[in-house]
Parts: sequence; structure tokens; C-alpha cells
Amino acid sequence: MDGTGALIGAAPGQTVAGDSTSVQLFNAVTAAARMRPGRSVILTDAGQFPTDGYLADSVGRLLGLEVARVSDPQAALRERGGEVAVLVWSVVDFRTGELWDVPALTAAAHDAGALAVWDLCHAAGAVPLQLDADQADLAVGCSYKYLSGGPGSPAFIYIARRHQDGFDQPLTGWHGSARPFEMGAGYTPAAGITRARIGTPPILSLLALDAALDAFGHAGLDAIRAKSLGLGEFFIACTDELLAGLGFGVVTPREPARRGSHVTLRHPDPYPVMAALIEAGIIGDVRPPDLLRFGFNALYTSHRDVHTAVETLRQVIVSGRYREPRFAVRNTVT
Repeated sequence: MDGTGALIGAAPGQTVAGDSTSVQLFNAVTAAARMRPGRSVILTDAGQFPTDGYLADSVGRLLGLEVARVSDPQAALRERGGEVAVLVWSVVDFRTGELWDVPALTAAAHDAGALAVWDLCHAAGAVPLQLDADQADLAVGCSYKYLSGGPGSPAFIYIARRHQDGFDQPLTGWHGSARPFEMGAGYTPAAGITRARIGTPPILSLLALDAALDAFGHAGLDAIRAKSLGLGEFFIACTDELLAGLGFGVVTPREPARRGSHVTLRHPDPYPVMAALIEAGIIGDVRPPDLLRFGFNALYTSHRDVHTAVETLRQVIVSGRYREPRFAVRNTVT
């Protein structure tokens, strides 16, 4: 799907959409590990999104590889680079919103002889990416966050052209076959990015995503990024002024260049606070143990929305409404 590829800095013929993020990530990590035989380690973030970690563990069991969880990937690559087959990392930390240095970390992986698989879920459509220029190997992203594809919209996979002939798809569905309508007994992978397809894609969801991508052509990703950073800056400024002394702390890096498109606050009572906030019409989410996360889609979020959110949060705290028993149930926030 070249419309998505254009937003992540990929030339045509390297990106295809279909299936879920979990399926696409499993395929990417497994195929990358197969391209580095003789190496025994999958390196991933100790604070990674749980599904990414679960899938890395699954690939490790399947291929007999160790999964090493680290917080400093550069140091780990220096120490264990000769063992590492694949580095699996997110462009933006799902909890804190911190933006990682894609070209630097990709280069470090390559210097160690490993491949880099990037999770773009909290970056695609919000952060300008240059996967081709950065020499990324593989990447996976969802389309239901900043790409505005809607609930259940499919994920996508990027495979750099130089790796496509060696991409050994672990889930070999008929849409990835070279001759899908011959209904033959043996599987021969299709040429190019088509081999990354699996089964019949969700056509209606793909059409909705295709329509959603039109907005990016009109707005331009550079303008979207500039507004996104402005919204985050304004949210932090409002937090500093309106929530001072109320038990909040800003977790997300304040430097614009180190920030994705969400801002995370720390508070000792995140679940009841967020439940009360959602009841008041402001929808964010919680990441345990004490983080409240606020995302800004620059296509439709305004600075007034940001001010309203922080002012409502202040009212929830000052009034003590979040202490009401009905907000004490942990599963009121999903």
C-alpha cells in the first residue's frame, strides 16, 4: 500500500497492508531472524509494549533463540552484537511518548551485523519517518491511531527492497503465493512485496483506510508534525500552570525533538482520575502503574481541546470527584 509507504519514507513496492499488527510483527521478526542464521539473540526493549514482547518470546521459542530485554540498546549491541540476529524496537515509547533515534539505532544494529525491525504504531502519521534513507530493514505499523483508519483497520508491513527476495514468510497464505488461483498443493512465494500478503484482506477496512490517507496528501506530514509538537508543547505548558501542586509530573521529554505525539503525566491515582475524566468527556488512557496518557491527532485536535482537557483534569482533582467510590474500580478504564 504505497499511500502508507509515502508517509513512512518508503519508495513504492515496499509496503503492504492487511491482517493485524500482531500478525505482521510476528512475520517480520521471524523472517528477520531467519535472514541471520547462526545468531542466537533477539534484542528488544525491556519496557516494550506487551504484545511486542509476547511475540518476540514466541519467535524465540519457535526458532530456539534467546530474547534479551534491555533498556540501553546501544550498549547491548556493543556487548553482544555478534550474537544478535534482530533488534526489535519502537520508534515512540508507548508509555512516555519518547522518540527514539531511528537512523542511529538502525546503524548500530547493522554495525553489529543484525537487522532492525521497527514498530511504527505510535509514529506513523504523526512523526516524519525516512525508512529508506535510514536503511531500515523491516517495520510494522497500525493504521487505527494517527492514520485514522478507524476501529479494526489493518496493520501494514514494510520490507526494504533489498530484503524482499530473502523474506521467508512464516505464515504462508494463498494471497502471498506466486500463483494464487492455480490452487496448487505447493507454495511458491510471489515476487517482491506481494509475498508479504497472507489471506484475504479486510476489503471494507482497506477502503476506509485509503480514504483516511487522502487527508495527509492535503495537509502534508511536515505541517501535521509541526502542529502535533505545538499541541504537546501547549499541553505541557497548561499542565505546568493549571496542575501545579496537584500531584502531577510530566514524564514525556520536554524537548520537541525527543517527543512523539502523546504526552504522559504521572499521578499516584491514575485509574480513578482517568475514569472521572472520561465521564467528564475527556478520553485518555492509563498505563500502569501510575501513568496517564494523552494523545494528539493533529488532523482534528485543537489547542482549545488541549486547554479544555487540562482544565477539566484540574477540576476533577480540585473537586475531589475522582475519590468517589464508583471510580475506585480499576477496570473502569480500559
